[in-house]
Amino acid sequence: MTTRPPSQLLAELRRITGSAHVLTDGDLSAYERDWRQRTRGKALAVVRPASTAEVAAVVRACAAHGASIVPQGGNTGLSVGSTPDASGTQIVLSLQRMNAVRAIDAANLTLTAEAGCVLQTVQQSAAQAGLLFALSLAAEGSCTIGGNLATNAGGTQVLRYGNARDLCLGLEAVTAQGEIWDGLSGLRKDNTGYDLRGLLIGSEGTLGIITAATLKLHPMPAAQLTAWAAVPSMQAAVQLLQLAHQHLGAGLTGFEVMGQFALGLVDRHYPQLRVPLFQATPWCVLLEHSDHESEAHARALLERLLQTAQQSGCASSAVLAQSLAQARALWHMRESISLAQAAEGLNIKHDIGLPVSRIPAFVDETASLLARAVPGARLVIFGHLGDGNLHYNVQAPAGADPARFLREQEARVNTLVFDAVARHQGSISAEHGIGSLKAALLPHYKSPVALRLMRAIKQALDPQSIMNPGRVLTGGQAD
Repeated sequence: MTTRPPSQLLAELRRITGSAHVLTDGDLSAYERDWRQRTRGKALAVVRPASTAEVAAVVRACAAHGASIVPQGGNTGLSVGSTPDASGTQIVLSLQRMNAVRAIDAANLTLTAEAGCVLQTVQQSAAQAGLLFALSLAAEGSCTIGGNLATNAGGTQVLRYGNARDLCLGLEAVTAQGEIWDGLSGLRKDNTGYDLRGLLIGSEGTLGIITAATLKLHPMPAAQLTAWAAVPSMQAAVQLLQLAHQHLGAGLTGFEVMGQFALGLVDRHYPQLRVPLFQATPWCVLLEHSDHESEAHARALLERLLQTAQQSGCASSAVLAQSLAQARALWHMRESISLAQAAEGLNIKHDIGLPVSRIPAFVDETASLLARAVPGARLVIFGHLGDGNLHYNVQAPAGADPARFLREQEARVNTLVFDAVARHQGSISAEHGIGSLKAALLPHYKSPVALRLMRAIKQALDPQSIMNPGRVLTGGQAD
């Protein structure tokens, strides 16, 4: 591979996309800084292609010049996976101009959208056709479908509908060699070889660039009801989840758990939201029931569940939203936890997956370990209990400098938390991905066999290692 002067590459990129869409000057912080404000890199250029053909041409040019590429959608990731390093040599390939909904096939229950399409736009397009696209997360107004698939995003309805991978039937992608793979099939059964779609989803742009996707839609439910319950312990929350499965079956679409301190941050920084029930209980649960029969049927099932939960002692009190506005207000409180924590200051974030049955023991054990290791550290625990995904975050002690706490304690806290996750047969990343933030940690928690297989795939598909290097895998031929 011959490295040529960057001016030649920039001239070629301008020829491909037009000069207005190769950004080298001015304020590029929206592309060069990660969402959490942890780091800022420096790009050689930000390139904004308008079509799959232009993406392919950009990749071929970068490959010929030996320049690495950082694919980027909405840049809302939490693992520093879509911002450039500080070398000033990488190309940020932004897909934001590729934002069209190409087609909706109502009979096949599918929608085809380009990678830069904002998730909320996909949801609204499906709703206009009387259908549901079930991926839902707090950043849906700014994250893009390409990024959702590249990180295999989860969100609040995984319990019923699955992760982004489960909601995708086909992909269009550009390989590291600049070839276009058209796999935009809307087929639910296609047993003709290796699952290339599944391989690219969750690969964080390290194997190829997703440019479009055919997504799975569902019939719109006749009713969606939301309830909020106070529970005395994490074990009680798990018991309530079991009751919800028994009473609601497949109608249980969301089951979120929130610790008292997490909700206290919302109450402190957003007092206008008036968080219910949290002051008198260590945990609250937010659950959602979708019903395809009627609202009356849904309400009867949910009221019976809440009554049983209180009689059994796994819920001390509960409220059922009486309107869509009330339901949205309850969800808004849950979704405001991350913003409230950001307002409190920099913190140590963990996005972990555990067997639901192991979560109470993990929470108790890890809280004790952290109390001894980092006295005064405050635990911001919330997340998708229904599918075993906790956001287990650690805030600096009250009055301490958050930036200093992050700098001095992050490595120690990460080791303590991730070792506990491993003891409980869990995963150090449930939905946020590995990015560059956890790449060096992955070898400690992934089997050597799995890592060898992953490196072999990376080497086969991206032998030059120009696709988002330093993300997911580090060291060896894969980096």
